[in-house]
Amino acid sequence: MKNGKWYFTRELLRTNELRNVIVIPNKVDQGWGNKAKVDNQKFNEFIKIAKELNDNGIIPLLMGSVGLEVVTGKSWQAQDLDIHVPGDKRGWEIPPELNIHKWNEIVSIMNSMEYDLMDLHEHEFSKEGLSVEFGIIDTLPDFAGVQLEDLEMQKMQGVKYYLLGPEQYLRVYESSSMDSYRADNNNNKDFRKIDFLKSMIYTT
Repeated sequence: MKNGKWYFTRELLRTNELRNVIVIPNKVDQGWGNKAKVDNQKFNEFIKIAKELNDNGIIPLLMGSVGLEVVTGKSWQAQDLDIHVPGDKRGWEIPPELNIHKWNEIVSIMNSMEYDLMDLHEHEFSKEGLSVEFGIIDTLPDFAGVQLEDLEMQKMQGVKYYLLGPEQYLRVYESSSMDSYRADNNNNKDFRKIDFLKSMIYTT
């Protein structure tokens, strides 16, 4: 990191393991999204969903492994899409049909895109084997110390969305790793991500 901005070394680009993503993420002025040319089915599907959300006044945050792949240029074998949208910061304390703002509109959007609601509590939709789960942006400050005003807005193909930077991802995965259930059920993937992010942050 130089002057508060992130630069990727040629060595990192040469070791890019994500075969179907071409990444040149030089976060100088326009953000990760504009500097990363992505050819990835899950990311492309996210952009389609984000466009529909934008049309309904929602700017989503791309979370999870798909977002991490865009930021790191490394395959994390993403299995699903993790999208966070505005909601009640109390999270699970609120009934699931009420804790995400504009939930009815989101359900209508996903249904129009031929997704089926599989689990209301997890806000999970599915289509042709792809799972899409919605979380709440507003829980990030308490959960991981990521402040909403620090989120970087991206724009790709006219679609607006947020994407975490490496340090913010590190905070999220460090917080997630404290959940023993998650640690036991994801084969300690969070710890591998933490190690990679630390090496990326502190050696760049």
